[in-house]
Amino acid sequence: MRNLEKLNQTVTEFYDKMSSWEQSVVKETGYSLAQIHTIEVLGIHGALRMKELAQKLGITTGTLTVQIEKLVKAELIERCPHPTDRRAIVVALTPSGLEIHRHHNQLHLELIKDLTRNIEPEHEAIFLACLEKMNQEF
Repeated sequence: MRNLEKLNQTVTEFYDKMSSWEQSVVKETGYSLAQIHTIEVLGIHGALRMKELAQKLGITTGTLTVQIEKLVKAELIERCPHPTDRRAIVVALTPSGLEIHRHHNQLHLELIKDLTRNIEPEHEAIFLACLEKMNQEF
């Protein structure tokens, strides 16, 4: 029998703890959580069109435009011509933006290492597979 109520409570508790951790880490940077998430997605995926980036962030292009403008002014993101479509513009991290991404990603890796230190490799693989399947549902 599936224990959906317990799963719901556990996922919610984990999300709350993760969000709290993320807020505390981001607070130290002087940037907003939305700005760091934008940097994070570009650090993972590389240069993207605005529409692609907005989809990955789950926000509208209008909302993203405001974030991008702030990050361009902070010299963390730059607008570049698309390599194959002369009409399109992509956004990419600057060297300063890449450094912020590297630092933030390292904090994530350290957290995951701490959280999974008592999980056996075979359970880690199952957990990863479950998370990947859940992510596909979004």
